[in-house]
Amino acid sequence: MNAADRQTSTSTSEYHDLRESTLFRQLSPTAAEKFKTIKVDSLYLAGTLLFTENEPARGVYLIHSGKVKLSVSSRGGRMLILEMAGPGEMIGLSASMSGMPYEVSAETLHPSQVSFVLRQDFVRFVNCFPEVYHAVIRQINSQYAQACEQLRTVGLSTTAQEKLARLLLHWSSKDKQASASAHIKVPLTHEQIAECVGATRETVTRTLSEFKNKHLVRFNGSTIVIPSLAALQAISGD
Repeated sequence: MNAADRQTSTSTSEYHDLRESTLFRQLSPTAAEKFKTIKVDSLYLAGTLLFTENEPARGVYLIHSGKVKLSVSSRGGRMLILEMAGPGEMIGLSASMSGMPYEVSAETLHPSQVSFVLRQDFVRFVNCFPEVYHAVIRQINSQYAQACEQLRTVGLSTTAQEKLARLLLHWSSKDKQASASAHIKVPLTHEQIAECVGATRETVTRTLSEFKNKHLVRFNGSTIVIPSLAALQAISGD
């Protein structure tokens, strides 16, 4: 179902602070107040399609809680997950700023609190506040870099072990705490992880089992524990 069908609330404007977003961390009080007047806050159920690839860009979405899966698909129905956007990230940004269709599809993985801003309102907002314009450029560059990293994982890795190791290392790099180990909350099934690396579910299940037997990973519910990032790096092909 789409966002309109699965939306459960539009009156949650008090639940978040714009400073949680890297995009708006340096927002002036005037700009912050202006943004509050143009956004619509909603709570979406898991499995809600916020937008689909090649759909005309309606606007941008700022995630406050939950996870949103960003993916592309082939005509044959194969899917590749490019990124899992989380709290503080804005999606639909590049398409809305350029006036082009959405490049990806966005679907909530969990119940998610999201702010939506119409494209024309957001473009006017960016044009009015120089600090927002510079922040938008930084975030678009960051999203482009993340997409390139995902393409490296899928296109340049030669084995399933390399692909999965690269993916886990990429996810662990988002941890703000510098450490020799990592704990990664993975809200994906083995089939969805397979869609991140261009493999089959059976291959992902088998490879994760091999990693566990080699003590490269441990599992604690939906959390993957990496005891040694260096050991995983050694088999990533980098």
